[in-house]
Amino acid sequence: MMSLLCITIISLTLAGSAYCEMTSPSSVEKVTAHLGENITLPCTFPFEDNSFFGSMGIRVKWTKLGEEESLTEDVLTSMGFHKKTYGSFKDRVFMQEYDSDDASIVITDVTMDDVGKYRCDATNGEEDYVVDIIVELEHDLTTGVVFPYFPHMGRYNMIYDDAVQACESQDAVVANFDQLVAAWKSGLDWCNAGWLNDGTVHYPITKPREPCGGSNSKPGLRSYGRRDKKLFRFDVFCYVSELNGHFYWLVQPERLSFDEAVQACYDDGAEIAKVGHMYAAWKLEGYDRCDAGWLADGSVRYPISRPRKNCSPTEAAVRFVGFPNKTMNAYGVYCFRPE
Repeated sequence: MMSLLCITIISLTLAGSAYCEMTSPSSVEKVTAHLGENITLPCTFPFEDNSFFGSMGIRVKWTKLGEEESLTEDVLTSMGFHKKTYGSFKDRVFMQEYDSDDASIVITDVTMDDVGKYRCDATNGEEDYVVDIIVELEHDLTTGVVFPYFPHMGRYNMIYDDAVQACESQDAVVANFDQLVAAWKSGLDWCNAGWLNDGTVHYPITKPREPCGGSNSKPGLRSYGRRDKKLFRFDVFCYVSELNGHFYWLVQPERLSFDEAVQACYDDGAEIAKVGHMYAAWKLEGYDRCDAGWLADGSVRYPISRPRKNCSPTEAAVRFVGFPNKTMNAYGVYCFRPE
């Protein structure tokens, strides 16, 4: 009865704003993508006879499924020559149509918001075909950098959605478990727990000590397990895979307030750099500068790749000064000019 109701609704309208809960999908596939690239989401329906309504009679609806039904988004609807895209997918999603039984779509210029589960629902009036596609981001563990992050409100202040937004605001994504393991093996030691992209919470310890699991414990990833994304608050581990632009220290005759720093970068044809830019430049390009400078989130940091006296003497690191009063004329600024 539910399947018949869905067919009726789809037949009456292409907008398809109502979401029909279908039976289990015929298959589930995974597609990996890189930010800014195009991806194809495959959907080839195996109807034995596509001539029930003729070639114009196949109805297709693509949706992006949310964790809750109210968060489900329409992506594309199609019947014959009539096609429509919706919301953030408008003018970014196209149907391939290589064959009469192909309802695959192409999503252009992939963003973090495109990650998730999609559903292709095709019907010829007699049969329904449903396939789910999971879109994930793919990163190169050998070239990227994981960095712990918390905003100006202080530590342990972010539910999961806040953590996702925090990383995105720094031109990064929430790290996955494998990326954190790789960072730990490379020496990352951090005694504050942070979200990973699967909703679990961990922190990496290379030098066991009393406040971080005990001085007699072994090095490793400490785990809080999976936590309620809407209830618990932690920091986050972010991941950036590349630096698409030029990161640099802006030489200025005087120290600047935060607003003056933003304007100075703008006057130089750039923007004030983000934390992700600094970590990418430090890790991927060996950037080294022993001058504390403003960044876009209001923090002050400096990157050291060659440890020396008065400049992170014991280890290469991005040093964090804090979130000072933005009116203080006490620091320089790091700028970023996108490619």
